[in-house]
Amino acid sequence: MVKKAPRRTAERILEVTLELFNRFGEPNVSTTLISAELGISPGNLYYHYPAKDELINSLFDRYEKALNELLNASDSVRDVEDAWFFMHTLFELIWQYRFLYRDLNDLLSKNRRLETHFQWVLKNKTRAVKAMLDSMSRFGAVRIDSREMETTATSMVVVLTYWLSFEYVKDPRNALEPESAQAALMRGAHHVLNLLVPYLEAEQRTHLLTLVGAYSPPAPT
Repeated sequence: MVKKAPRRTAERILEVTLELFNRFGEPNVSTTLISAELGISPGNLYYHYPAKDELINSLFDRYEKALNELLNASDSVRDVEDAWFFMHTLFELIWQYRFLYRDLNDLLSKNRRLETHFQWVLKNKTRAVKAMLDSMSRFGAVRIDSREMETTATSMVVVLTYWLSFEYVKDPRNALEPESAQAALMRGAHHVLNLLVPYLEAEQRTHLLTLVGAYSPPAPT
């Protein structure tokens, strides 16, 4: 039991750090605040994570592992309904680690490891979206010229990567709060898939509009 205690403490540190980073933004969270929130001494925190970058890198490793597992399922997307579920699941993961996207440019400028690894994240996202489009094409859901696939996939990845930043700029005080999550994720999934509208078969295009209508919150009166 004694040997397992450090791992439990390290796990708890990461959970609280993620919550604080997501709530306040990574630049606004110090190791002193993290240790105070946990009710442990700064020395105990440094024992597990000697530098703030180690906390960031550990959280990023978790995100990257979960992301790669999800992206590997992209070639099983057959139609708009599958694509809607896939994109929403992807946005849920991004939301879970939203501090990375909220503070992305700042993090990349300070952390060489993230700078390198996030380039791989973009490449893997693009690869996965292309695999999704190829699969949807094989099943007759989209009709897209191979010469347009790269550009379309890149545009979809741009929206995936910067959607939460867009939401934040629109409403800095509320956009990244938990109560805003579902609406933000739905809008993100909608706008990514909307890029496919010119290529969707008529029935699939109608189904996309149905999905958007079914999951969108009612307009304020």
